Amino acid sequence: MLVAERRARILAEVRRRGAVSIAELSDLLGVSGMTVRRDIEALDDEGRLDKVRGGATARRSASAEELGFASRTERQLAEKRAIARRAATLVAPGMSVGLSGGTTTWALAQELHGVPNLTVVTNSLPIADLFQRPGRADEPYTQTVVLTGGVRTPSDALVGPVAVRSLEHLHCDVVFLGVHGVDLHAGLTTPNLLEAETDRALVAAGRESVVLADHTKWGAVGLTTIVDLDDVDRLVTDDGLEQEAREVLAEHVGELWVVPVADGS
Repeated sequence: MLVAERRARILAEVRRRGAVSIAELSDLLGVSGMTVRRDIEALDDEGRLDKVRGGATARRSASAEELGFASRTERQLAEKRAIARRAATLVAPGMSVGLSGGTTTWALAQELHGVPNLTVVTNSLPIADLFQRPGRADEPYTQTVVLTGGVRTPSDALVGPVAVRSLEHLHCDVVFLGVHGVDLHAGLTTPNLLEAETDRALVAAGRESVVLADHTKWGAVGLTTIVDLDDVDRLVTDDGLEQEAREVLAEHVGELWVVPVADGS
């Protein structure tokens, strides 16, 4: 069993039960107690669980935490820009593109701003503002479909039943999805129940679904699942992702793109 898969199983068991002993995890995984102890220490260092005497407990408060758009914009900025540049190669003039809320999809929107004749479907207010009618005649015009809803999330996305109903009648060439977390067992997750419903409808409206997630999203689990990993056509991440995690993801998503950050290619 790969290290990433073993640690993902430890996280899943701890979150399911709230607290698990080293002995129980050792029996479950068929590895030594020392191996489990090292895994717990690593997961504790990453802030994914709490190490306690003889085992581990879940950090329940983290699963429902949703930070605001402004506070997340500068996090992993180089990674987001590299991911956005690579993802932009999937878009050609004249396409219809779905963009969910989030700071990585916002970085992608900046890359797409110069592509002519796009139709952008989004529930993100910052993305909608970016594609507002051009100020100069020589700037490309983008038709923007803004999905409205009853709730505005901390990510400045509009979610709810109105947005979901609108998406049932829309068809995009490709949909780009930002997520709170990527986990082997939980799949793609978000802390917001209404956002999960809206994102599922957005994925269903796309001919192809592309997830944009920097390496820090691996192993993070939000309150609710959007879709399983097997439902993802392509996932774009950065080269900060551990090799073991890459191998796990490659087995489940349709295609995995790992983008170098140093040169931004």
